[in-house]
Amino acid sequence: MITKDLGKRIQELRKERTGLSQEKFALKIEMDRTYFASVEAGRRNISIINIKKIADGLGVSLSELFMGM
Repeated sequence: MITKDLGKRIQELRKERTGLSQEKFALKIEMDRTYFASVEAGRRNISIINIKKIADGLGVSLSELFMGM
Protein backbone atom coordinates (compact mmCIF):
# COMPACT_ATOMS: atom_id res chain seq x y z
CA MET A 1 0.00 0.00 0.00
CA ILE A 2 1.41 3.37 -1.00
CA THR A 3 0.63 5.09 2.32
CA LYS A 4 2.78 2.56 4.19
CA ASP A 5 5.58 2.80 1.63
CA LEU A 6 5.55 6.60 1.75
CA GLY A 7 5.52 6.61 5.55
CA LYS A 8 8.50 4.28 5.67
CA ARG A 9 10.38 6.42 3.12
CA ILE A 10 9.66 9.61 5.10
CA GLN A 11 10.83 7.99 8.32
CA GLU A 12 14.07 6.77 6.70
CA LEU A 13 14.82 10.20 5.24
CA ARG A 14 13.96 11.99 8.50
CA LYS A 15 16.39 9.86 10.46
CA GLU A 16 19.07 9.97 7.76
CA ARG A 17 18.91 13.65 6.84
CA THR A 18 17.83 15.40 10.01
CA GLY A 19 18.43 13.07 12.94
CA LEU A 20 15.38 14.71 14.53
CA SER A 21 12.68 12.94 16.49
CA GLN A 22 9.17 12.87 15.07
CA GLU A 23 8.18 15.57 17.52
CA LYS A 24 11.05 17.93 16.67
CA PHE A 25 10.65 17.39 12.94
CA ALA A 26 6.89 18.00 13.14
CA LEU A 27 7.55 21.25 15.02
CA LYS A 28 10.11 22.28 12.39
CA ILE A 29 7.60 21.87 9.56
CA GLU A 30 4.69 23.24 11.61
CA MET A 31 2.69 20.01 11.59
CA ASP A 32 0.91 18.35 14.49
CA ARG A 33 3.10 15.58 15.94
CA THR A 34 0.29 13.02 16.11
CA TYR A 35 -0.66 13.73 12.49
CA PHE A 36 2.97 13.37 11.40
CA ALA A 37 3.34 10.13 13.40
CA SER A 38 0.29 8.69 11.63
CA VAL A 39 1.81 9.67 8.25
CA GLU A 40 5.02 7.79 9.07
CA ALA A 41 2.97 4.82 10.26
CA GLY A 42 1.14 4.76 6.91
CA ARG A 43 -2.27 5.35 8.46
CA ARG A 44 -2.93 8.68 6.75
CA ASN A 45 -4.01 9.56 3.22
CA ILE A 46 -1.90 12.71 3.13
CA SER A 47 -2.52 15.71 0.87
CA ILE A 48 0.01 16.87 -1.69
CA ILE A 49 0.38 20.13 0.25
CA ASN A 50 1.54 18.23 3.33
CA ILE A 51 3.75 15.94 1.24
CA LYS A 52 5.46 19.06 -0.13
CA LYS A 53 5.84 20.48 3.38
CA ILE A 54 7.54 17.26 4.50
CA ALA A 55 9.79 17.12 1.42
CA ASP A 56 10.88 20.72 2.00
CA GLY A 57 11.60 19.95 5.65
CA LEU A 58 13.72 16.99 4.59
CA GLY A 59 15.50 19.08 1.96
CA VAL A 60 14.47 16.81 -0.91
CA SER A 61 12.42 17.26 -4.08
CA LEU A 62 9.09 15.52 -4.49
CA SER A 63 10.62 13.17 -7.06
CA GLU A 64 13.44 12.31 -4.63
CA LEU A 65 10.91 11.64 -1.87
CA PHE A 66 9.11 9.09 -4.05
CA MET A 67 12.30 7.56 -5.50
CA GLY A 68 12.41 3.79 -5.24
CA MET A 69 8.78 3.39 -4.28
